Amino acid sequence: MWGDSIVGFDIYSYQQRDGTVATWPMAAFSPRKANLTVYIMPGFADFGDQLAKLGPHKVSKSCLYLTNLQKNDLGALESIVRASYEWMRKKYGGQK
Repeated sequence: MWGDSIVGFDIYSYQQRDGTVATWPMAAFSPRKANLTVYIMPGFADFGDQLAKLGPHKVSKSCLYLTNLQKNDLGALESIVRASYEWMRKKYGGQK
């Protein structure tokens, strides 16, 4: 658990702009009141095909917002999360 509402998997460390080192999960989600938020660390530039198949959603820099999983293609969601996690493991190695 990350805080009181984020479920995260694996961990990586990165350096912030001010020079401090922070940690964050490589893949995470948070079941919020308005939507389910899925954290996609590398962003969405490489996920256009999967997002087109996903169904209703919104994105921000690294967040995917889903309001009703019954209307989403879970195979497309799984593909996005797996590819994002694999990208993070290649870049950061993973610390579990």
